[in-house]
Parts: sequence; structure tokens; C-alpha cells
Amino acid sequence: MRSEPKRPVARLLRSEMRIIFSVVLVVIGILLGPGLLATSAADDDGVALGILYDTSGSMNEPVPNSHGSTSPKYIIANRAVLAIVKQIQTFTTNGVTGAPRKVDVGLFTFSKDGAQEVVKLGAFDPGAIEKWVKDFSKPSGGTPLGNALKTVSQAVIDSPMPRKHVLVITDGANTIGPAPDRVIPDINRAADKKQTSVFTHFIAFDVDAKVFSGVKKQGANVASAADESQLNSQLDFILQNQILLEKPSNKK
Repeated sequence: MRSEPKRPVARLLRSEMRIIFSVVLVVIGILLGPGLLATSAADDDGVALGILYDTSGSMNEPVPNSHGSTSPKYIIANRAVLAIVKQIQTFTTNGVTGAPRKVDVGLFTFSKDGAQEVVKLGAFDPGAIEKWVKDFSKPSGGTPLGNALKTVSQAVIDSPMPRKHVLVITDGANTIGPAPDRVIPDINRAADKKQTSVFTHFIAFDVDAKVFSGVKKQGANVASAADESQLNSQLDFILQNQILLEKPSNKK
């Protein structure tokens, strides 16, 4: 995410080292017994995920849904967040050793010139996220994307989980405060102080992905979705290949 050219390489190396380490743990566990494997793998599986959900007024606008008609973007995004919850539930209960995987999850939305934590980042609580989603029906306000990204990233950095990700679902460019590419250097410095990295994933929902070219140049993943089908497809790919399992990807 950092603007320096070596930053994305360093992040990739860290991710690959974690994958190699996990393989080594499995081999050691097989040779020395399941007890060691259960303890070590559980520690290595920790994931922190901050979800930033765009609740600006433009999320009232309709886009094609998966039923052949149209729905407001927030209705489609609500369903997508509920699908994310189900995927995380599956991930947490299907560990290699049989022990639950450790996942910290928080849900954030826009609030005036920044973000509010509507579900506190901590041990995964599917019921709390589902309740908020089912109650949300009034998108309003602008898009303080940069300030909100900084708030979510700091919460993720503060999590004890070793693997740290921010997932942004947004339908527009920044309209309040600094642009997201302007705050990424600050986020990287905060992560560096704790000797960690934060990986950021943008879903450009019903907006040209070129709007986020600035963050992409700094190492963030950017994917576009024009309708419900594409949104679900992109989220499924990002969750399974870049967040929960951290597999390197060449998907455009």
C-alpha cells in the first residue's frame, strides 16, 4: 500500500512466508503429534478484518440485482455483507486441526467526516453484524473515505491477530476530507511501528475502478462490480483467496 516501490514486494514476501510457515507447521504436527499442530496452527490462523461499508446517500440508487430487476445498492450490499458473515462462519469452524480458527471482525460505516464502529472489532460475532444489517435502511450523507479508511485500519492494526485486512465496499469517490491514497502513508507508518502490515481491498460498486487508481498504485487491491452478481463474485474471490487464506492472486 505504501507509495515506495518496494512496499508491495515486502508485503508479498511476508504473506508467502506465513504460507510457508503454515506448511512447515503441518509437517511438524504430522511428525510430532496432533497436540503441537493444534496449538501452533491456531496461533498462525488469526485474522483481523475491518469491513468499511459505504452508507452515503448514493447507496439509495438502483442497480441490477440477481433476480432480473433492480434494487437500491444498499439492499444489495446488505445481502452481500450477510453472505460475508456466512463465509467467515464456515472458515472459523473448518480449521485443519478441528479447533476453531481465530478471527476478529468489525463493521464500520461513514459518519459525518469519518467512520463509526457499528460492530466493535473483536472476536467474530455474526449475530451482531446480522442485526445491524437487518436494521439498516437509510443511507445518507457524503463519502469521507480517507478518514474512514484511517479509522478502520487503526482498529485492525491494534488487533492481536497476525494477519490484518480492511475490506471497503463503496460506490463513490471521496467527497469529505483527505482522499484515501493520501492517508495510506500514515496507515503504513502506524503498521510499521507495530512491525506488521495491513492489506486493503476496495470493491468499486457501480463506479469506475479508475477512481481508485491512486490507492491501487500504492498496493491496495481494487476490483469493480456493476451489479449484484459481480459484487458477490468479487467478494467471494477476495475473501477466499486474499483475506481468509491469503493466496497470492493475479486476478484483475
